[in-house]
Amino acid sequence: MDIEEAPTAYSIAVGERLRAIRKQKRLSLHEVEARSNQEFKASVLGAYERGERALSLPRLDRLAAFYEVPVSQLLPQDGRATTEPGGGRQKLAIDIAKLSQLHGAPFEMLTRFLRMIQVQRQDFNGRVLTIRADDQRAIAAMLDIPVDQVAARLEALDLVFRPS
Repeated sequence: MDIEEAPTAYSIAVGERLRAIRKQKRLSLHEVEARSNQEFKASVLGAYERGERALSLPRLDRLAAFYEVPVSQLLPQDGRATTEPGGGRQKLAIDIAKLSQLHGAPFEMLTRFLRMIQVQRQDFNGRVLTIRADDQRAIAAMLDIPVDQVAARLEALDLVFRPS
């Protein structure tokens, strides 16, 4: 297999960012195609999102302009894939809408903590927030559990966002 044909961790991470931004904008692949006057074909954009096709810098710039976000928002944070170095832990996306339906001191504290993160990151889509390793440590303290159990606990509470 040609090296350009195999998606790399970075191209997959770029694709995940592209999909996340498109979903934040509440657009389907076909809506992007239609609203961009077919500049971004649904099939090609889907290939970008799966990491199967690389974007040129001018095309990345045009896509950022279409989504009305800085180019940096279309790239993985820190220039790395979403898997944390070392432990291989995945970043978690928390479904904020589901969290708002839970009551009790730990959940209210978690809600305030995530709002603070949203303000710091200027991420106001209101539905999903990706938490990082440092965030997981704080959440572990709030939920009074070991850090390595945060993902399982959030999963058990049905708070981990799963894109459809």
